Amino acid sequence: MGELFRSEEMTLAQLFLQSEAAYCCVSELGELGMVQFRDLNPDVNVFQRKFVNEVRRCEEMDRKLRFVEKEIKKANIPTMDTGENPEVPFPRDMIDLEATFEKLENELKEINTNQEALKKNFLELTELKHILRRTQQFFDEVWLKNHQDISGDPNLLEESSSLLDPSEAGRGAPLRLGFVAGVINRERIPTFERMLWRVCRGNVFLRQTEIEDPLEDPTTGDQVHKSVFIIFFQGDQLKNRVKKICEGFRASLYPCPETPQERKEMAAGVNTRIDDLQMVLNQTEDHRQRVLQAAAKTIRVWFIKVRKMKAIYHTLNLCNIDVTQKCLIAEVWCPVSDLDSIQFALRRGTERSGSTVPSILNRMQTKQTPPTYNKTNKFTSGFQNIVDAYGIGTYREINPAPYTIITFPFLFAVMFGDMGHGLLMTCAALYLVIRETRLLAQKSDNEMFNMIFAGRYIILLMGIFSVYTGLIYNDCFSKSLNMFGSSWSVRPMFFPKGNWTFETLDGNSVLQLDPAVPGVFGGPYPLGIDPIWNVATNKLTFLNSFKMKMSVVLGVIHMLFGVTLSLFNHLYFKKPLNIFLGFIPEIVFMSSLFGYLILLIFYKWTAYDAATSKDAPSLLIAFINMCLFNYNDPTNKPLYRGQVGIQSLLVVIALACVPCMLVVKTMVLRRQYLWKKHLGTQKFGGIRVGNGPTEDEAEIIDHDQLSQHSEEGDEFNFGDMAVHQAIHTIEYCLGCISNTASYLRLWALSLAHAQLSEVLWGMVMHLGLSSRSGGGFFGLSIIFSAFATLTVCILLIMEGLSAFLHALRLHWVEFQNKFYTGQGFKFVPFSFESILEGRFDE
Repeated sequence: MGELFRSEEMTLAQLFLQSEAAYCCVSELGELGMVQFRDLNPDVNVFQRKFVNEVRRCEEMDRKLRFVEKEIKKANIPTMDTGENPEVPFPRDMIDLEATFEKLENELKEINTNQEALKKNFLELTELKHILRRTQQFFDEVWLKNHQDISGDPNLLEESSSLLDPSEAGRGAPLRLGFVAGVINRERIPTFERMLWRVCRGNVFLRQTEIEDPLEDPTTGDQVHKSVFIIFFQGDQLKNRVKKICEGFRASLYPCPETPQERKEMAAGVNTRIDDLQMVLNQTEDHRQRVLQAAAKTIRVWFIKVRKMKAIYHTLNLCNIDVTQKCLIAEVWCPVSDLDSIQFALRRGTERSGSTVPSILNRMQTKQTPPTYNKTNKFTSGFQNIVDAYGIGTYREINPAPYTIITFPFLFAVMFGDMGHGLLMTCAALYLVIRETRLLAQKSDNEMFNMIFAGRYIILLMGIFSVYTGLIYNDCFSKSLNMFGSSWSVRPMFFPKGNWTFETLDGNSVLQLDPAVPGVFGGPYPLGIDPIWNVATNKLTFLNSFKMKMSVVLGVIHMLFGVTLSLFNHLYFKKPLNIFLGFIPEIVFMSSLFGYLILLIFYKWTAYDAATSKDAPSLLIAFINMCLFNYNDPTNKPLYRGQVGIQSLLVVIALACVPCMLVVKTMVLRRQYLWKKHLGTQKFGGIRVGNGPTEDEAEIIDHDQLSQHSEEGDEFNFGDMAVHQAIHTIEYCLGCISNTASYLRLWALSLAHAQLSEVLWGMVMHLGLSSRSGGGFFGLSIIFSAFATLTVCILLIMEGLSAFLHALRLHWVEFQNKFYTGQGFKFVPFSFESILEGRFDE
């Protein structure tokens, strides 16, 4: 149970692994996930380590698997995840895996190459089919137009036919126009047309039409929209220019026969080839699908095996090799409580490898600081992450996470307190908790959802605590619940013998309930705030005073608890000097000033009633006068007899604590250093000389305190230590004031949340409830949907995030800085589970 409040006790252990058993032993340790390997070859280049070839082979297999995975995703084939965790294959199985992956990769590459060539050929034939079809349409349109224009003149008809039909060739025939036909991307047509016009100076004629169906690019697989064009020109010079321009615009030119009969015959041949090619493409795609579907069933298992093998060889590269080349030596950090499990894993690995020589685990003594390891489960991991985000705890110091489980959601709820909003938050978190198994299996890639899901238990507690504080505030969607009636009576001070009449209510917009009149105030409310305050005009004044004082009380108690936790750190690390000259002055300083302020708050609540409340002095002014020794203020009377003497004594005690932390501790540290250096034990010929401390007595000296300033040298720098202690003292004393004021954010955010909720109700929901017409129900439905949307978006999400961040700041700055240094480094064990999660979550 003690390990819950501190990090696990760690030890440095040395492993002696036989060469033939090292692979299997490291494999078992990776499955266990309880050891962190140290690099014993920090000066050795990565490429010069023993198992670098095995690592490269694993990386090559991983590359091939990524290629296969990419092809599977491209084909939209789902990968099968059965949750199986296969064992690590033996080193001798690597050859079989390499052969399998090599064969699969080559087969897929061959299929892709053939398929790309077939698709390219299919694309060319398809484009040629469209060219032949569109070209024939161009010639038919031109011939029909010319035939209509010159049908009355046989000479013109003969001339027009000769321009388009190359069979007419001779000296007496007119000069024939040449043409080229091709396909170009549709978006390049305007630029292509302008370039042709400018380069050829308007001596060419371009006709183009769009291809309705998009064509597939064989290289990328994208759908591309293209157009067919035909360009008429005269002469070889223009022909060369046109071809250069087509080449520059990446237009595909195809041979097009000049006679209709030849075009018709070619189109028939092209259609036949397209049908044959389509059949071959379908068979190729079916074969590719079968190969990928078979690979999709086992690719996850293959990935796990390869990643585990690669991790093992990376870890083996961290080990030293014995001179005899028969043993590997490793150093690991591991929890003391798991040593038996680690030894059992080593024994299991040795048996699995078939080795007869057992592996040896030897604990080592070291002065190095161990890593920090806090065991967590699915409930505590979220709160531990909140603490670790501030800083990883120093080894074996008090862990704030167990206390944060209660204080964090409670301080959040103080700012967010509303029964309705808390209930909605609780239901949302409860849904995530109940269905967590199914949601984990889905493995969502949404980063925002994963973050919320990871903190589902934090949100659940925040919602439950918000319902509780909302019950205390008697606030549900800005409305009060009349659970126990009201402690106020409607007997007014002007009518002590009777109730208000209807004439009184109609004639007065505001009526006063005076608690000083007998019978009007019936005493404290059983639980929370009396619901009658919801209709009072001075509601804000009353709640302001209540929540502000409550924030100060909670804040001071929270900080005093943090200072108290530092005592357990000093006791555990055996630092008596920090207890007497650190903890005691700090707790006395805070208790003398702010602890006394809390007592004054409770005293004022109990000492004054409704009749004497007008004479109650201001606590803020009384506290200021206390610190200034000003007791002659006629506007602020004393709270009790002897207040002057008690307050003066408390201020003097608080001021006396400052030099204890500032000067006395530094002088004692200097005295201890001089005592050890100049009056210490000296030995001559094995005989102890001098009156300094013995070796046993020297252990009592605070070595940790001395090591703060002597890590780089043996000299004690009094100036550095004095400055360090002065900064710490000033930071603590001023921090007590600023941190107490910082807790007023509990009051400010609670007030803001309540007022925002009230404004939302009054400006939105009140409109729907005020309607008395027949269609009011439909209007109310629309208004309620808007009210619900604004409530979730603004009051739950935005206000909840704001309260979460402020509660986070209160724990990181105001609470944890009293006892938590957070200067450690995290324990990162060699674990297959974390390695595979990092791989498949990407």
